[in-house]
Formats: sequence, C-alpha cells, structure tokens
Amino acid sequence: MLNKLNFLFVTLFGVGKIKKIPGSVASLITTIFLFFLFHILNFSPEIILISVIIIFFISLYTVNVFIKDLENKDPKEVVIDEFIGQSIPISLYEIAHDGAKETNQVLTSYFIMFILFRIFDIVKPYPVSYYDKNFKNSFGVIMDDVVAGLYVVAVLVLYMVLNS
Repeated sequence: MLNKLNFLFVTLFGVGKIKKIPGSVASLITTIFLFFLFHILNFSPEIILISVIIIFFISLYTVNVFIKDLENKDPKEVVIDEFIGQSIPISLYEIAHDGAKETNQVLTSYFIMFILFRIFDIVKPYPVSYYDKNFKNSFGVIMDDVVAGLYVVAVLVLYMVLNS
C-alpha cells in the first residue's frame, strides 16, 4: 500500500508513466492545475507556495525511497520535481501580482513561465546541471528543477526591471 502511494506521489498520479515527454506533460498539467487553483477556486498563493515547500521536503524522502534500488537515479517517471519546479515561478508570480488581472495576461504569463521552465530544465544551464550531475539522489533529482524554476523567476524579474 505504501509503495503504491509513493509511486502515485512521485509520478504525479501516473503522469510520469506517459511514454513521450513525461516531464513536459507534468509541467503542463501543473500549470493548468495551478491556474485552476488560483483563478477558478481563488486559493491563496501564499498557501500554495507553503504547500509546494512541504511537498519539496516530502519529495526528498519519497523520491529516495522510489530510486533506492534503481540503477538510474533520475528515472523519467519521477515527475514530482517538475511539479515543484514549475510551481515556484507561478506561485511567486501570483504573490507578486496580487489582485485582479486580465485572463489573457495571466494565460500569456503562465505560457511564458511554462516555456521558460521547460527550456531551463532541458538545457540545464549552470547550476541546474551541477545538481543534475553531482547528486545522484533525491536531492539532485529535485534541486535541478528548483533551480530551473528560480531561473524563470530571475528572467521575469529582470524583464520587469528593464521595462519599468
């Protein structure tokens, strides 16, 4: 029972078992899910960010359990890291842009954050690559996506500063 729950958690309820581009699919599902939480159900971005931080710490343990006996320490089916990495810029965007927003503006921003996150997660500029290459455990699996998410935040902040 615990192994099944762990599998469902680290694969984002089986999304990671999708044959082609499971990381991109997980990031897209995360983006849509967060839009629903923030703009349909009106969840607090601060609560969601705190939840993502809690999920980060739970993931350190659950991913370690999942990869313990695997030769590949960063299997494609583990996509909880994409959920965490994609959630960081979206949650921080919602915190920074509190209040009423045009739906088109939000959708455009979410799309840009999705694309930027996927680029940073795939290309792995330093230090994303550092965590990916040097930590063959749950910390490395998760931190490369956290840093990719923080790169998205940095690009968006730089864009806002240059356009103000």
